Amino acid sequence: MERKSFIKIAALLPLIPYSSQIERMLNLPGVFRPTEKMPVFFVGHGDPENAFRDNTFTQSLREMGQSLTHKPSAILVISAHYLTNETSWLKVPDHFNCQYYNATGATSFGTVIPQLSSQVKIDESTDMDHGAWAILRHIMPDANIPVMELSVPIGQRLDYHWNLAQQLKPLREKGVLIIGSGNIVHNLGLDALKGMFTISKPYSWAIEFDEWVKARIDERDFGSLFYYRNLGKMAKKAVPTEDHYIPMLYSIALADKQEEIRYTYEEVFAAVSMRCFQIGKS
Repeated sequence: MERKSFIKIAALLPLIPYSSQIERMLNLPGVFRPTEKMPVFFVGHGDPENAFRDNTFTQSLREMGQSLTHKPSAILVISAHYLTNETSWLKVPDHFNCQYYNATGATSFGTVIPQLSSQVKIDESTDMDHGAWAILRHIMPDANIPVMELSVPIGQRLDYHWNLAQQLKPLREKGVLIIGSGNIVHNLGLDALKGMFTISKPYSWAIEFDEWVKARIDERDFGSLFYYRNLGKMAKKAVPTEDHYIPMLYSIALADKQEEIRYTYEEVFAAVSMRCFQIGKS
């Protein structure tokens, strides 16, 4: 659709009640065609060098991509390495500047998604962070699907991210594959972790926290994921900063009631959880 058409559609937004504006607009004739509901991925991306490796983790990523029965119309990545302060930014350049992953930007969606929240703005910068390209090289190796990134405004409360993710749900039925890219456990600050990605033995507290999150997901006890700090020292070690934890919340927030959540990879290296999962059917 031409940019002029999008501008006309956007002009209608003040007339649409906020609670339903995104769903109403996505259903306007000629904007985005309905599709089968796309799954949602969460990837514990770990070491960016995995982008160039062939191992059990990267093989699982390729299997995730190959399992899709419908080609996505666009990919939205929510990465731990695209951080902002108080405001969400949508990165939708015409083309991403990434020597390792030559993909265009999903510019047509850029006119729609900012209307999800008054605090989401457009970012035309062209850098793609490794939380996106390092996993897309395996999930979508042909780089033939437009990509966009939604920033993680690290200064916001966790419920802000949950609520924003809820507004992204209609995109799943417009062909958009949404991928959260972070790590449930991510602690690179301990001196003992130098060269950690070559260390196979995980810390006991890292395993315990990863299993705690898994149990909350399995029990559909998503509310407890907001209060992980109640676990005390274990949580402080597992999540010293929330940048890698938040993308997991976005993915979980996109799950419908009783929708299948399947783990596609489970492993903890030292103080990093590589756990990955898929929400919904491919």
